[in-house]
Amino acid sequence: MPTDATAPAPFRAILCHFDSYSAALLFAKWEGGSLLYPGPLPETATLATAPAAAAAQHAPEAVKAALVEGLGLNPDEVTLDQDFNHWADTESGPVRIHLLRFTCFEAPKSALAPHGAVFKPISELRGCNRQELALAREVFNLIIGAGGGRA
Repeated sequence: MPTDATAPAPFRAILCHFDSYSAALLFAKWEGGSLLYPGPLPETATLATAPAAAAAQHAPEAVKAALVEGLGLNPDEVTLDQDFNHWADTESGPVRIHLLRFTCFEAPKSALAPHGAVFKPISELRGCNRQELALAREVFNLIIGAGGGRA
């Protein structure tokens, strides 16, 4: 995670790729088994609702810019999903969890491999942290379930 003065407030991000033709939804799974970039939430973190006072501190576009820069991604191939609004409470304060979706034709496996990530479908995420699996299910429901993937 960026540590300079221009870095966004503490955040985590789920990166995914959805192929609307095959309905394949893939999640980036990082070394160590976390689904969150730049790392898992603290053990004591709990999923929570958005705190009104903190919302302005967690600017989504700043997170996207930090993620694109940190991973060396093409900004035109990544979109921030504004409909995904999830938070965690930690001992050091609220952490927003963002959803970034790759819009390229295929999941950019080679772009994330040097950073220790592989793409996995939700069915292969067993064994991940329970909270992270709950977030993956929210992504699944947003994109595929309840008409989320339909035009």
